[in-house]
Amino acid sequence: MARGSSEEIKDWVPGWLTKITLFMVILPSMGLFGLSSANSNAAAGFYGFEPADVQYSMIVFYAAVTSFFALERRFFNYIAVKEYLLLGAIIQVAASYICYITQNLHTLFIFRFIQGMANCSITSICLTLVFRQLKGERAREIGYSVFYGMLLCVSQISMMLTSPVLESFDFNILYKGIMFLFIPGTILLYSILKNVRLSNKSHLYKLDWPSFVIYAALLLLIGYILIYGQQYYWFEDKRISLATGGVVVSLVLHLLRQCHLKRPYMSLEVFNYRNFKVGAILIFILYICRGTINVTNSYFATVMGMDPIHVAYMLLANSLGIILSAFVTSRLVVLKKPMRFIWIAGFGFLLIFHLWMRVSFTIQANDWSYLLPLFIQGLGAGTLMAPLILYMVSTVPAHLGGMASASGVFFRYLGFCCSIAIINYYGLLKQSVHLDRFSQHVSALDPAALQKLAGYKQAFLAKGIDPEQANKLANAMLSRTMKVQSQLRYAMDYYELISWCILVIILLIAIYPYLNRTIVNVKSNQPAPASF
Repeated sequence: MARGSSEEIKDWVPGWLTKITLFMVILPSMGLFGLSSANSNAAAGFYGFEPADVQYSMIVFYAAVTSFFALERRFFNYIAVKEYLLLGAIIQVAASYICYITQNLHTLFIFRFIQGMANCSITSICLTLVFRQLKGERAREIGYSVFYGMLLCVSQISMMLTSPVLESFDFNILYKGIMFLFIPGTILLYSILKNVRLSNKSHLYKLDWPSFVIYAALLLLIGYILIYGQQYYWFEDKRISLATGGVVVSLVLHLLRQCHLKRPYMSLEVFNYRNFKVGAILIFILYICRGTINVTNSYFATVMGMDPIHVAYMLLANSLGIILSAFVTSRLVVLKKPMRFIWIAGFGFLLIFHLWMRVSFTIQANDWSYLLPLFIQGLGAGTLMAPLILYMVSTVPAHLGGMASASGVFFRYLGFCCSIAIINYYGLLKQSVHLDRFSQHVSALDPAALQKLAGYKQAFLAKGIDPEQANKLANAMLSRTMKVQSQLRYAMDYYELISWCILVIILLIAIYPYLNRTIVNVKSNQPAPASF
């Protein structure tokens, strides 16, 4: 039986136990990312918040992970692994408990941010241990792909696991569940670890707290504008105007400070490398394209009337596509296949998905007919995620690998926020336009609309409802039908728009001459916690 051979794991520990233990710690950490997005309606209903508040609670968590990464490395290098794990676990469990008992919006935001910081620390430990267990170049490639594949599947897995629970319990029970899931794995990991450091010890003096605060404020304000902008009518509201001013001030302070620091918190040197900027743009676009699956989920729930459990099982096809493509792509990278072809294939899968769904949005359809396009969407996302991140880190010298990862996650964070903002804005705009058009047909006594109205009324009369009430119900049904049709038209328009964007990206990748000049080197850089 294989034993734990690394210097961090006790000698008596078998390899399989190490892997299971690390998985037990990583899984609930990832679950915190998908907790709100997978159950936004349940969260909004329980807390009495607006849907945008639920979205922003996830943005706060994401911003904490992104902004704390550079500062976290100082603690990672200073504290021995067992003490660091215990400290992170205590903070994580305490923050989860506060989120469990509170119903105050601002308290939830504060402790979701603290959760993100603790999550960054714990994930840093787990990722370092995972990649020290892997042997050989191929194993490391598979490790990258599996890890990022799990990240892509986290929302689907969270929805599948939590939807049955929410049938019987309130939303806050999920935070309690995270606590109970997290504790056993942490205790087991603490028991099998040696009391060593995972890197050379460094001191904690001159911690760059000001840079962390400025950068975190910048991310939180960007997220605030993109999430709440549509709800508050953008710059017509004083809050959005003030937040925009805050973004400008924070950005200027951040850039000036990084340019003048001897050891920058976020080195801007990575932007001197052309292919890093190409990778950053592509990862941003990937998150925009990936976000369209939320439109499909909304279609399943509101138009087809699926409950969350049903939607979760539908998305298993998407997860299967991610898992399959992650393993295949890892092999392609090991064989040093041209990155250009891998990206074209990935975006090609996404293009097929969007074109397929563009013609599949309808009021009546069989559930199974959507399984294949969802699977193809998973193939596209899984094909692109790990290679793009590996490419970005490989485009810079090894000593800048950490900064490349930290800078790259900013673009993923920005793409995630922009995807939500674009869907909110485009959805409201297009649904209003189509609803107005449908209303004009009805007001103009369109024969088809009148026939539909008469059919509804006749159906209610057949059930014994009095004529006056049947007339009211028929008008309500017609109004609902128009809203459903406007949502379908918006979904079709949005998928058509994204399809054109993907087509342009594929053409640019095909003709751009510099992409294959970067050799992906998985030995010089390991994935960082900021890879979320």
